[in-house]
Amino acid sequence: MTNHKLSSQEYEAFRQFLEKASGIVLGENKHYLVTSRLGKVMREFNVASFRDLLTEIQSPRNSKLREIVINAMTTNETLWFRDGYPFEMLKKTIFPELSQKRPSQLKIWSAASSSGQEAYSISMTIQEYLASNAGSLPTNIQIIGTDISSSILAEAKAGVYDKLALIRGISEERKKRFFTPKGEQWEIRPEIKKGITFRDLNLANNYAGLGQFDMVFCRNVLIYFSTELKKDILNRIAKTMNKGGYLFLGGSESPTSYTDAFEMVRTPQGVVYRVKDEFASAGSIFNR
Repeated sequence: MTNHKLSSQEYEAFRQFLEKASGIVLGENKHYLVTSRLGKVMREFNVASFRDLLTEIQSPRNSKLREIVINAMTTNETLWFRDGYPFEMLKKTIFPELSQKRPSQLKIWSAASSSGQEAYSISMTIQEYLASNAGSLPTNIQIIGTDISSSILAEAKAGVYDKLALIRGISEERKKRFFTPKGEQWEIRPEIKKGITFRDLNLANNYAGLGQFDMVFCRNVLIYFSTELKKDILNRIAKTMNKGGYLFLGGSESPTSYTDAFEMVRTPQGVVYRVKDEFASAGSIFNR
């Protein structure tokens, strides 16, 4: 007999575990979210109660169950070309600026990339820009997508999506151009996958080893973290960026309350943030 009811004390203990393990801060009234997402995990692993689950995931011998629980609680809400304007900004403002500098390479980070839609949307945007501006961007373009969920990263690496996933932001024209039918599903074409790698990464941990970036997309993820962790993440992101590099945040997000490392840049397509020279690394492709 299983007991999937969650007491106030157990909920508070789980909140503390999740924040420590992933940086994600649950609100005070998310009992239903926890029980709905973890009920299936508990049945699969034959865990009788939330008290037993808390004991299991905090034991060093149960790292696999711990990972599955964190994966289950990670919000993976995503869609293609989310909000539209960041990708239009790339084509109409940032890529034209970049093309004048003639750099030898370009490196972009898609943080919290979920099942890959954002990283692939960036790659599609690059291909669309090059279609009418051939040779204007570096031949060496790298996109790194990271996420805390290993299972969702496996989907991103595969690059295969069902019809339901595609209707969330992919037009028929883009589907025909950038995907290949694979049974009842659609697979990203090799030219879009080229140069993209996906890596397991917790934004609450160290990520200096990723290298330096010219653009960072960290959209609609900071809202899940505490104020202190937001400050820490933004300051560490700044250190991974080349001088003049751009940070893309969600439409309702701003770094100004948490760090002085970025300045707002208004473009006809929307707002983006540029890292200040004194906070960035020594490298630069956006020489001003």
